[in-house]
Amino acid sequence: MRLHSYVVARDYGFAPNPFFGICTLATCKPNIRSVAAIGDWVMGTGSKLWNREHHVVYAMRVTESMTFEQYWSDIRFQQKRPNLRGSKKQAFGDNIYSRDGADRQWCQVNSHHSLTDGSPNPRNITADTAANRVLLSNDFVYWGGKGPKIPKRFLNYGPYHENVCAGRGHKNRFSQQLVDEVIAWVRSFHEIGFCGEPLDWRRTP
Repeated sequence: MRLHSYVVARDYGFAPNPFFGICTLATCKPNIRSVAAIGDWVMGTGSKLWNREHHVVYAMRVTESMTFEQYWSDIRFQQKRPNLRGSKKQAFGDNIYSRDGADRQWCQVNSHHSLTDGSPNPRNITADTAANRVLLSNDFVYWGGKGPKIPKRFLNYGPYHENVCAGRGHKNRFSQQLVDEVIAWVRSFHEIGFCGEPLDWRRTP
């Protein structure tokens, strides 16, 4: 079991998307999406920009994975297709990619990752589809903007001074003892599922 840690720079409930009972990481972080195995944990921490450094945004145990095509067509996840005229959790749906035509080009529906006029954003398409894999979890906790502060012992842990928080990119090379203790700490709150609104909703009309 590995832990993949990174900073959630933009917390809109899009990446990850913690709604409708399943937490999904379907966009951004292609390096994590390409290597995280079933049973691994993914943990997102807060941004220094908003004074949430060293706070947990969410933690999920990967319980399933699939391709974008499977995600798009799976009836379980139709609610995660974005509806920009709906509620905020509908507007930030992350089920946005399918393929079309004989050349099987990627299609991106109007979403948080599209251009402001609603047309596809080539830059985001390239980045998101660099890993044709969606991570899913039914064993997660999403605190959003009210997540707990990570204990200092996890920021300078053991003889190798391991820091569970990442800076740029992500980290996944931790001692097993640190991983076990971090997950036990997350579990100790006895909270599960969606527990708090995304931080950036406070700045979104």
